[in-house]
Amino acid sequence: MFYSLGRYILLLRLSFKKPEKFSVYWHEVMREMVSVGIGSLGIISIISVFIGAVATIQVAFQLSSPLVPQSIAGGISRDSTILEFSPTISALVLAGRVGSSMASQLGTMRVTEQIDALEIMGVNAPGFLVAPKVIAGISMIPLLTIISVGLGLCGGYLACVITRDISPADFVAGLQDGFNPVIITVCAVKSVVYGFLITSICCYNGFYTEGGALQVGESATRGVVFSCIFILFADLIVSSMLL
Repeated sequence: MFYSLGRYILLLRLSFKKPEKFSVYWHEVMREMVSVGIGSLGIISIISVFIGAVATIQVAFQLSSPLVPQSIAGGISRDSTILEFSPTISALVLAGRVGSSMASQLGTMRVTEQIDALEIMGVNAPGFLVAPKVIAGISMIPLLTIISVGLGLCGGYLACVITRDISPADFVAGLQDGFNPVIITVCAVKSVVYGFLITSICCYNGFYTEGGALQVGESATRGVVFSCIFILFADLIVSSMLL
């Protein structure tokens, strides 16, 4: 365990050394940002709309008492979407979509000796291959989370329009009532931490793949599983510290 942790820290240290040629690294960062951001936009949009709609319907069902104002459902849906649903569920989905892709890519390069070739030529392989992916994750996953929050709240509004369990006016009033800005801070911190965990853990598992094609798949699976575990652990730590 300590050996793996040492290799993980060493990989991060090598990844963020001063680049040999900044323009090449910048091109890689932009390419990874497009892959992580634009490539994940569709699945995040679909999931966010449906999660927001389902969350609103369930809150309306649980607060069906005539003694409870319907506008409370809007506030509960808003807070749960910003605090938990959008950052955490989006991160778990991105761990499977983005993390497995990164681990598979690096694992394939390792078993086909492309990484060895880069190191022989004097290229800082972790800096060229890992750092752009980590930077893209830290920068794009928070943006995807912002989009997820907006679409989740829109999904809740659509659920009110379609089902009429809660009037749309009451839902909007609940969204505006009693807003605490600290939930935005918690959401932002979570999304940045999740972005770092997903990319760094999956890149670590892919970079140190040993064997052949079978081991590439195992590395990708291991990276996704460990990413999901650490996402949930970080969710607990960040929530307990900031709330």
